Amino acid sequence: MLFIGVDLGTSAVKLLLMDEDGKIHNVVSKEYPLYFPHPGWSEQNPDDWYEQTMRGLRELTAECDRNQIRGISFGGQMHGLVALDEEDRVLRPAILWNDGRTGKQTDYLNQVIGKEKLSACTANIAFAGFTAPKILWMRENEPDLFGRIRKIMLPKDYLAYRLSGAFCTDYSDASGTLLLDVEHKCWSDEMVRICGINQEMLPELHESWEPVGSLKPEIAAELNLPADVQVIAGAGDNAAAAVGTATVGDGACNLSLGTSGTLFISSRTFGVDENNALHSFAHADGNYHLMGCMLSAASCNKWWMEEILETTDYEEEQEKIMFRGTGADRSGAGDGTADAPVDAAGGTVDGQSSCLGENRVFYLPFLMGERSPHNDPDARAAFIGMSMDTTRADMTLAVLEGVAFGLRDSLEVARSIGISPQRTKICGGGAKSPLWRKIIANVMNMKVDLIESEEGPGYGAAILAAVGCGVFDSVEEAAKTLVKVTGTEEPDPELVEKYEERYQKFRRLYPALKGIVI
Repeated sequence: MLFIGVDLGTSAVKLLLMDEDGKIHNVVSKEYPLYFPHPGWSEQNPDDWYEQTMRGLRELTAECDRNQIRGISFGGQMHGLVALDEEDRVLRPAILWNDGRTGKQTDYLNQVIGKEKLSACTANIAFAGFTAPKILWMRENEPDLFGRIRKIMLPKDYLAYRLSGAFCTDYSDASGTLLLDVEHKCWSDEMVRICGINQEMLPELHESWEPVGSLKPEIAAELNLPADVQVIAGAGDNAAAAVGTATVGDGACNLSLGTSGTLFISSRTFGVDENNALHSFAHADGNYHLMGCMLSAASCNKWWMEEILETTDYEEEQEKIMFRGTGADRSGAGDGTADAPVDAAGGTVDGQSSCLGENRVFYLPFLMGERSPHNDPDARAAFIGMSMDTTRADMTLAVLEGVAFGLRDSLEVARSIGISPQRTKICGGGAKSPLWRKIIANVMNMKVDLIESEEGPGYGAAILAAVGCGVFDSVEEAAKTLVKVTGTEEPDPELVEKYEERYQKFRRLYPALKGIVI
């Protein structure tokens, strides 16, 4: 039997083909454009998602026995607003998770409706990227279009709707709308009223592994797939990635270094931190999770490399981080000789120590504002601490460290409520960097487990499809059976101490700069 996992990302849709033993047979990626019509806005055309997914499905299954395909499921970018009219036409480009236009509406929800009420209704407070503020923005700024809304969907659910006709979502993705009563797993009547919509506009709710239908006959025919291929509800990208890394059950942790960055801690019980700094969401395994999300993670490195340094050779740039000291320390005893180099993983050459933990440049990773734990769409990125002897390598290292420090902010919130994981899985494009993994392990002071598959949400989606088709009795059983740990990055006590001092300085920078918007 074969199963398809679809990871609907921000820059591309990534599809993989997996068998019941967890072996990946093929992976295909198809890109689509991202639009920024105004500063701070972020949109995509849902038809681009569908067209590229169909192209990807044809390519993905071209060389396999299509009769063996049993199910398809999804892991998708969360929070996006997809609005359809009564004829199922997309009313406007989807407003994405990293869109920052809803500051006014977010303030209204948090300050006028009130954080206490929001938390009581949904277990969360309003963040600019959530779906409910986008609905309010559309009601206020595009009243004609708002009045024509008949269906409200999340990005991955638009694909499921086009493929199967099922108007549905899952609890993990619905948790990020600010419309779901997370604890009781139902739409909140009060939030529906506040947003000026009705329950009929919202999709049917399912657990992530539940079948919601099968392929439409015309879709099955177009793809040359069996008509009985099951469409499984799927999950939000972070919950799907957690399944794909076996971050299920109680107390497991996963760090994702994708376009955004997340700290994900699974739990069998529902819980909320006092200040709602972390998201309290339903999990794809049927339980719950706490999650801290920073809006720019690997995208910070991509921006720095491709837009500023104008290179795509990530490995070469990280290999330049190869001196013991930084700045003036590089001159050694003043004789003008350079200190010994280190490898790209931050290791040592000729017995010399690495520069990790000694960089004097800081980077604030707020390219698109910030969500957890600051909830500030106006926050902006910055380099701090540069001097005449600051190098390109210093700044590259600062970007990697800044993202790690940003994730540490969310970990500190979890620790403040007594949740202190000792190890974590890691996934996402940034996780392929040995240097970045080493930085993460020492900034967090956690063991970082590497897994066999690096496919994250797509792999998790395929696992959900296998569960939905009856191969496994539960998501937890499937994930723990199929996901294999291949190695562990251990924190080094000396580096942990150095990075602790650096982190305590980092955490003072955002409050000092808050409100300074250029």
